Amino acid sequence: MQYFLQGFLICAGLITTIGAQNAFLIKQGLLKQHILSLILLFFICDVVLFYVTIFGLGTFINQDSIASVALAFIGSLFLLVYGTKSLISAYQGSTALLVKKTEQSQSFKKIILIGLAVTLLNPHVYLDVVVIIGGIAGTLPKEGKLLFLIGNSTASALWFFGVGYGSRLLAPLFKRPITWQILDTLTAIIMWIIAFSLAKYAVNLL
Repeated sequence: MQYFLQGFLICAGLITTIGAQNAFLIKQGLLKQHILSLILLFFICDVVLFYVTIFGLGTFINQDSIASVALAFIGSLFLLVYGTKSLISAYQGSTALLVKKTEQSQSFKKIILIGLAVTLLNPHVYLDVVVIIGGIAGTLPKEGKLLFLIGNSTASALWFFGVGYGSRLLAPLFKRPITWQILDTLTAIIMWIIAFSLAKYAVNLL
């Protein structure tokens, strides 16, 4: 349960941002255009990236103490910066999402291609998955990796389905800076807690 919760919280902290992927999903949710297909696309991409990282890169890192220490420190630093930027964003309260409801309907093919682009061509996706999730996976025992993966995947599914189908109901909230202030503050807290645990792990390996 500990590893499931760890995976759930780290993914939740990383995924609840107003990046290109979420902005596109919210827009399509408001326009009611191919929502289920887009949600499944994002979810499948996440699961594949999580699996390859946790059982591939994470296993390699776990077998190499130098790589484990290096990636743990890098991940810790990245999370500290990530959390600080989230807190600054929350303090400024200038983030909001405005979507034009009058946009024309787009073809299924175009929406899927855009979905793939905002997912696979986004460097932050690889930074989040490789540096953070890969770094944490490298610190886990073999029996904890599957639970960690399930935790990550559960958070991903809940977020994408919630945003995709709830965006119309939550549209007024997404347009208010206070909503993102709360999300950014929670993200900062989660990121700092995990950054501390990663740094502690790296120090113990030295």
